[in-house]
Amino acid sequence: MPVLRSTSKTSRRSRFAAAGTLLAALSLLLTLPGAASAAGSHDAAAKKPARGTAAMGMGVVAHDGQGGLPRDTRAVQTEGVDVSGHQGNVAWSTLWNSGVKWAYTKATEGTYYKNEYFAQQYNGSYNVGMIRGAYHFATPNTTSGAVQANYFVDNGGGWSRDGKTLPGVLDIEWNPYGDQCFGLSQAGMVSWIRDFVNTYKARTGRDAVIYTATSWWKTCTGNNASFGATNPLWVARYAATVGELPAGWGFYTIWQYTSSGPTVGDHDRFNGALDRVQALANG
Repeated sequence: MPVLRSTSKTSRRSRFAAAGTLLAALSLLLTLPGAASAAGSHDAAAKKPARGTAAMGMGVVAHDGQGGLPRDTRAVQTEGVDVSGHQGNVAWSTLWNSGVKWAYTKATEGTYYKNEYFAQQYNGSYNVGMIRGAYHFATPNTTSGAVQANYFVDNGGGWSRDGKTLPGVLDIEWNPYGDQCFGLSQAGMVSWIRDFVNTYKARTGRDAVIYTATSWWKTCTGNNASFGATNPLWVARYAATVGELPAGWGFYTIWQYTSSGPTVGDHDRFNGALDRVQALANG
């Protein structure tokens, strides 16, 4: 019997030793660079938004930061908002009563997404008296500029000379799903944008507004100056002043100055009085 008890104790000690060795091996494995990299990649993938959920300006704070609100100036500007599916059904009467006189609604993204709230947002803003328009979130790594321009026009991004409809907007900014320039070279990005705006004008007779941020434009187009003479600029900068503009534009038409406004987060200022907003709508 003493021998059996001794054997049992020896067996338990062996099992404990084996378990300890296994735990040590697992701990070592988790500290290896490859394992850390894999974990980091998994975390990064988990943080990527779902396709179709991109919205105008979603990368501004992460890349450019956020400062104070614009100071009051003598310049006459007209308050507006931009909305997407994130806002759902918008309280347009509340916005109108607060002084918002124009609005842009996300219509499409790539060639795979249409805003499910588009009708309520696009028509609702119009029905309370606002001048309204639509925007397209570009994904230059999925299809050509021409294909996406056609998709946009066919799904809410058109234009009509009714005095209440603004020209469509190309929202070209940081890629929320991967490489910030969508894997394109600077020359490739310029060609893609040119393909989009040329197709949009051929379909509607209007030059599309280009929404972008100066830092992104510098990085991803090489600060190309060839669009300023034709395409109105909508610049994103969340600070007290608009700051440097992309090359080719001597002034901005619209400034997105915050993503933390009342009722709807994204608030914008049109560079002019309401009659200038109407002039853009009329072409």
